[in-house]
Amino acid sequence: MNPYILATLLMSLGLGTTLTFVSSHWFLAWMGLEINTLAIIPLMAQHHHPRAIEAATKYFLVQAAAAATLMFATMTNAWIEGQWDISQMSHPLPYTIVIIALALKVGLAPLHSWLPEVLQGLDLTTGLLMSTWQKLAPFALLLQMEPISPNLLIFLGLISVMVGGWGGLNQTQLRKILAYSSTAHLGWMVLVLQFSPSLTFMALITYIIMTTAVFLAFINNHTTTINSLTLSWTNTPTLTAIIPLLLFSLGGLPPLTGFLPKWMILLELSEQGFALTATMAALSALLSLYFYLRISYAAALTMSPNTTVGTAPWRTPDTYTTLPLALASLMSICLLPIAPSILALLTF
Repeated sequence: MNPYILATLLMSLGLGTTLTFVSSHWFLAWMGLEINTLAIIPLMAQHHHPRAIEAATKYFLVQAAAAATLMFATMTNAWIEGQWDISQMSHPLPYTIVIIALALKVGLAPLHSWLPEVLQGLDLTTGLLMSTWQKLAPFALLLQMEPISPNLLIFLGLISVMVGGWGGLNQTQLRKILAYSSTAHLGWMVLVLQFSPSLTFMALITYIIMTTAVFLAFINNHTTTINSLTLSWTNTPTLTAIIPLLLFSLGGLPPLTGFLPKWMILLELSEQGFALTATMAALSALLSLYFYLRISYAAALTMSPNTTVGTAPWRTPDTYTTLPLALASLMSICLLPIAPSILALLTF
């Protein structure tokens, strides 16, 4: 892609997200979401591969349906309440429709089925953008809205955690596994959204850091399937030793960074009287941990045949920039000791 076109699309992507961040008016927030969607679609289809074109088409149709539903809900709210302010949506009907539209946008279950198929058709770099940056704008709207129907958010969150765990069990494609992982993590965020928005924000930031590290590790290894990870020891032995730690952090094991949001969310749910919900979420997290263990086993404990094809990549110098990978990996593994500082910084 032409560098000028790429720069324009990335600036438009940032503009759309920033516009949604700073908006208190539903129409401006909707405009930001639309700019965001239209900027990433050329990035998704840039390789002109049939799978990429199919993924871009599916993504466009889903996001257009979600945006139309969102606009319908906000116009209904303006008709009923007489105002367009995001934080003043008090009628349950438009509130429910907005939550469903935003759930469709980010890929919450049971509106998640488009996400694994779309992510599977993209290259890993664009998939990283879609799994991280594209979650920011919808969650900015969710954080601004006053919760009206707690049962709806609990239902969406719990179903997402369970579907994200069950859906990734039988997958061999890393991008589909990361898509189901995204659904599960978003479910954790939505579970605690109405009780502690700061916890949701902290979970979103830690999810973005951990997912960025995992995607960059797979990009560096040029791997898209679990079986191809068996060549990791030959290609990048140091990175292969770090990949299980990144995956265990995504799974929420102590003493890694990913344990912090899950621990705090379970604590908050228990204090709010949702002990059964917390228990079901914790048990569902074990499902996600299983397929993280599968990937870790393939990467770190499986040796590929010592053939010419397997050893050739080791002789080729790697020109991949490792600074972003190093920073993301370090934060994914080592942030738990400064948890009190993080919580104090993000409390609002």
